[in-house]
Amino acid sequence: MSNQPGRLDHTSGGEIPASLVPEHGMHCSHFYYRWDRTALSELAEFELEEAADEFVKLFGPVNFSQPDSDGAQWPARTQMGLVSGDKADFGIMVMDSCPLKVEKVNQQILASQLGLCLEPTYSFVSMSEISEYVPTVEQFTKRMQLEGGDPESASFQTRVKGYSDRLPMMNQNRIMPAFPDWPVCCFYPMNKRRDPGANWFDLPFSARSEMMSEHARSGIQFMGKVTQLITVGLGLEDWEWGVTLWAKNPTYLKEIVYQMRFDKASALFAEFGPFYTSYLMSPQDVLKHCQIID
Repeated sequence: MSNQPGRLDHTSGGEIPASLVPEHGMHCSHFYYRWDRTALSELAEFELEEAADEFVKLFGPVNFSQPDSDGAQWPARTQMGLVSGDKADFGIMVMDSCPLKVEKVNQQILASQLGLCLEPTYSFVSMSEISEYVPTVEQFTKRMQLEGGDPESASFQTRVKGYSDRLPMMNQNRIMPAFPDWPVCCFYPMNKRRDPGANWFDLPFSARSEMMSEHARSGIQFMGKVTQLITVGLGLEDWEWGVTLWAKNPTYLKEIVYQMRFDKASALFAEFGPFYTSYLMSPQDVLKHCQIID
């Protein structure tokens, strides 16, 4: 068994069972769509009403979490939002331990009556995991010592205990996150550079870990304003990671992305794909805001 949750141990003996379900974490997909207004205009009023009713019933609980369980009808996590700009009209984010259940949502949308009036514009397939840069309690303790902390002091021991108490819940949120009830969400894919003189994967782990620690400290400043989920596209997608940010106000998205661009991990080594900003709402409200129904 691996000592890092979310990563398989390839050194243990015994036959590995074949399964689509990760040992830790969830499958995660972001899907984005645009309405075909010409196709919509060809629907009779009663056809549009029937199609809208069918569309709304395609989804279970949206924009809040429900516990995952074998055989459950709905995916463990589903989120929908109205997309700002012309990259798409709306998008959904789906998470579940079974990738077929995740993809089924996309296929049901496309197979519906309104699916004939939709154009898929973008998707990102990934998985949740615990990053190798998340310190264990031992690594956290060692880092505090290197920063000059006294292991015998009460403040030192209090910080270590606090981190030890928080770590299980923080790791759980990284692999099976609860979607926050916040109004705006931003998604973008990213890579780490392999340029001559700026090759992230050619750096020693210690150097990468220190830069990611700096990056994390920048993000902590936005606690209570922004929360994030990093999912992994390596081996699954064209981009290596997917970043999902939720915020209590769109201003905080602007501020956190700007501030974190100055961190070395971002300034020297990050490449970013397209940004998709969504305002979270129910399927029915998406149809209303897109002028599909009254």
